[in-house]
Amino acid sequence: MTKQTILVINCGSSSLKFALIDVATKEESLSGLAQRLGSEQASITIKYKGDKQTMALTAPYLHQAALAKLIEFLKTNSLTDSIVAIGHRVVHGGEEYHLPTLITEKVMAQLKKLSNLAPLHNPANIIGIEAALAAFEHLPQVAVFDTAFHQSIPNKAFLYAVPQKLYKEHSIRKYGFHGTSHYFVSREAANMLGKDINELSLVTVHLGNGCSLAAIEAGQSVDTSMGFTPLAGVTMGTRSGDIDPGVIFHLTSHCGYTVEQVDAMLNKESGLLGLSGISNDCRTLEEQALEENNPQAKLALDVFSFTIAKSLAAMTVSLSKLDGIVFTGGIGENSDYVRDQVIKQLSVLGLSLNEALNAQAIRGKSLNIATEQSPAILVVPTNEEWVIANQTHQLIQE
Repeated sequence: MTKQTILVINCGSSSLKFALIDVATKEESLSGLAQRLGSEQASITIKYKGDKQTMALTAPYLHQAALAKLIEFLKTNSLTDSIVAIGHRVVHGGEEYHLPTLITEKVMAQLKKLSNLAPLHNPANIIGIEAALAAFEHLPQVAVFDTAFHQSIPNKAFLYAVPQKLYKEHSIRKYGFHGTSHYFVSREAANMLGKDINELSLVTVHLGNGCSLAAIEAGQSVDTSMGFTPLAGVTMGTRSGDIDPGVIFHLTSHCGYTVEQVDAMLNKESGLLGLSGISNDCRTLEEQALEENNPQAKLALDVFSFTIAKSLAAMTVSLSKLDGIVFTGGIGENSDYVRDQVIKQLSVLGLSLNEALNAQAIRGKSLNIATEQSPAILVVPTNEEWVIANQTHQLIQE
């Protein structure tokens, strides 16, 4: 049987992440990242057969140049013949897209209309799709949406208490993000617990530079912390998370800020970075707080952990019971300190963790770090690329 692989592309405004995945074995034979696209420092790093190679990109230093370098590498190593489709991560699918979707001219036109719902994300995703369509015109290409998994959320959880014409005419509602991650780790959690996903009530906690939580009942998302945009919810790396909307009016009416300045501040200058004045990187802040006794770093981590704990408790309102918590994402998978700080504030839910097991749950280890008396507290490495590859393959087989 001929090997079948899916090329997964996750395109950001100045980056392009990719992976080549064998759908039969789940093996990731190649992966990499192009970064600083649009600048003279643009480069692409490709990991293949245990080796890592970094190459500079030439003018115009854009996504097309990165894809051209990737295709050249794939051809040189005889990898193109096994590729059967391209799977693209698309952040916002609005209410139109509940499922992975084969990309056509009509779909592309619709995605461009949806860009006003995610102006920081969807335009970059579209750039990646257009570059891939030009490079792989003979292959089917599929969009897998971050928002799709959360389309099962009931209206009592996704509607905002604003005049409903805003929802009906402008699609203003909670959408939620990180859907592929929440989907994947909830299924992995069921496997770890030896239970059917349809029997479980879980809260999944994705913590990275972007952070979100989801309440998952019988395998479906029933609430999530992010909202109309990925700015809502808990404190994040550079995003504020939830704030009083009146702050925005005050800044623009009385403090001389423009709307554009407030937008940039809340998305790029707030969160852990804004609170600490040091960094948006949790590892740096833990080092500063625990080893250097820096009070601002400690404060940032305190706020971060508190907002996560508070959101986690709120997620349980949508569940029939609480079988377990699942931590994932770069911070969720590796920071025993943050996990400890979050769980310590949730004793009211009967949660408690085993400190020795918590310390072991780093660098890709899947563990249940709960005490025997507690609901499960799982650490599960996410694999969004596998979800995109698998769903892409399933769609082209239909």
